[in-house]
Formats: sequence, structure tokens, C-alpha cells
Amino acid sequence: MEYRIIKSPSKSTLQIIIKRTSLNIEMNPDEIHAIGLVQGRMIDMICAVDIAEKSAGVTVSDVKGSCPQNLIMIGIFGDTSSVESAISEIKSNFEKGNKLC
Repeated sequence: MEYRIIKSPSKSTLQIIIKRTSLNIEMNPDEIHAIGLVQGRMIDMICAVDIAEKSAGVTVSDVKGSCPQNLIMIGIFGDTSSVESAISEIKSNFEKGNKLC
């Protein structure tokens, strides 16, 4: 599983990522102070979404793309501390080898 956090994303970065998501809500770009990107296997990404939403006040969506290794990417949107907290919880859960989300 790979993780990245984009702090203070540019307008172009936001536009690119939001176009590639399935978000059906209008997100105010001024409320997105960070984007967490997590890439991995489908089963892990579904659990990661659940962990992120339960642990922090974030919005999560899949990020569509073309990956020959069949990896999936999710985007975690919110304020910087909430995105960092969500990523930390995901990492912690998977490092412990938990099979429960």
C-alpha cells in the first residue's frame, strides 16, 4: 500500500483529482486543505475508506485511473489534520495486520 498527502493542493491539482473521482457533491475548494492518496488492492481500499471516514471528518472517494496491476486509489479530502489523522489510522490498522475494519 502506498500513501501520499498533498498539503494546500493547487487549483489544477484539485480539478484533476476531482474530475477522476465519483464525488457527486459540490465540494468547496476552500474547505479542502489537504488530499490524502492511498493506493492498494481493492479489498484493502474498501477497508481504508471505512477506517478513514470513521476516524476523521473527511470525505473519501475512489480515484479512477488505469493501472495494469489492478491497484485501486482513493482520495481523502479535508483539512490537513483530519487527512493526516485518517492516513495515520489506516497505516496503523494495516501495520497491525487487523482483518477487521
